[in-house]
Amino acid sequence: MRVTVYFDYVCPYCLLAETVINRAQAAANTAVEIDWRPFELRPHPVPTLRPEDTYLPKVWRQSVYPIAAQLGVPIRLPSASPQPRSTKAFELFCMASDRGIGNAYNLAVLNAFFRDDLDIGDPEVLADIAASVGLNRSEALAALADGRYTTRHQAALVEAIEHRIQSVPTIVIGRHVFRGMPDVGAMASALLCSEAAISA
Repeated sequence: MRVTVYFDYVCPYCLLAETVINRAQAAANTAVEIDWRPFELRPHPVPTLRPEDTYLPKVWRQSVYPIAAQLGVPIRLPSASPQPRSTKAFELFCMASDRGIGNAYNLAVLNAFFRDDLDIGDPEVLADIAASVGLNRSEALAALADGRYTTRHQAALVEAIEHRIQSVPTIVIGRHVFRGMPDVGAMASALLCSEAAISA
């Protein structure tokens, strides 16, 4: 069963959604493969958010922290100001995907930002993250420097726009589309419906 997830590394709900997906597949008693697809919330030159402004603390206080507490997921508002762009992180995602460790890399980046408070816009930090999941650190730095994955990442963004993706996480399970934080029960039902459709 394939679950397509459009995501951005600077969206805390994308980290939380991974736990929801895991619980939904357990509830549905079916195995899923997550197909991660990039969607930048604030591509250049759109300004990124600042944690000292009122918007981020309010959203985290009213929504992110309560959901994280319900799910039992440790998370905190990153201190980087302004928040980093996710372009370079996505470029290394292309490399990780080619090596079959895209899922591990994505979770490592999300955890580095939302748990370890690391600047995922810094190439050195990204190279360390890449190395932690099995990529060659020097090769990762070289890829960021020469932009070998830039065109491929930009093509993925165009594809997301063509699929009318406007927010993250957007999760697609067969004909079911969840925009924003999904409910475990609703997602489990979608998995079961899609599995039945495939088997029919």
